[in-house]
Amino acid sequence: MAKTEGATYTHGHHASVLRSHTWRTAANSAAYLLPHLTASMKILDIGCGPGTITVDLAAKHVPQGHVTGLENAGEVLVQARQLAQEKGVTNVDFVEGDANALQFADETFDVVCCHQVLQHVKDPVGVLREMRRVAKTGGIVAARESDFGGFIWYPQVDGMDDWLALYSANARSNGGEPLAGRMIHAWAKKAGFAPGSVTSGSSTWCYSTAEEVAWWSGLWAERTVASLFAKTALDNGTGTKELLEKASEGWTKWGQEEDAWFSAVHGEIICRK
Repeated sequence: MAKTEGATYTHGHHASVLRSHTWRTAANSAAYLLPHLTASMKILDIGCGPGTITVDLAAKHVPQGHVTGLENAGEVLVQARQLAQEKGVTNVDFVEGDANALQFADETFDVVCCHQVLQHVKDPVGVLREMRRVAKTGGIVAARESDFGGFIWYPQVDGMDDWLALYSANARSNGGEPLAGRMIHAWAKKAGFAPGSVTSGSSTWCYSTAEEVAWWSGLWAERTVASLFAKTALDNGTGTKELLEKASEGWTKWGQEEDAWFSAVHGEIICRK
């Protein structure tokens, strides 16, 4: 029997989560990968969600190639396909599937990439091994993952530290790893990549303007109490209604601070097969 995912996706696909996902582009979420792309490449984008990065790659970076977006939550692919249609991008397709057992033959893609996926899976090494399998010899496997231990903000507001502790405990209870960003280069080597074939680095998202702070604080205040994150925290016993509400209020208070600033660090890897 094919291996299936054993972890629960901590965020789910609540509207507050998708507001964050649909903000992502190739430029703000895959800049480390772009210099390695050529116009005719065939790409597999794993965990594509609503498809904004996927469609961006197809339209702007491999216009003579093709991008396939793969997503375990099939319902969100309706939005991804609609986006491609609205933008008139035809060199892209979307399929439902599990990254633990990819439905593609060996040596199929020039590039296999994922963004914010490995931190949420039960066996990140196994997923990277599958990504390596379907990549062509000489091709690229790339990943970018948050590291919640590298999330910093100003000023300190009551409830924000509670949110981070709650998130980390709940993510691990769901089967994920919130410190994935610092680990992915090691996971890649365990997946079969030679040490010299793995290049690692990091980059950040930073929210500092009034508009950015309002958007970032608002979506986290909502998803902390309204998304699958809240349900799994209660189900797992990693949080209580009171703690979730305190964390949500912390986000709201932080977002109202005149000098609010937030930076989120991400680990990145480029692996050559």
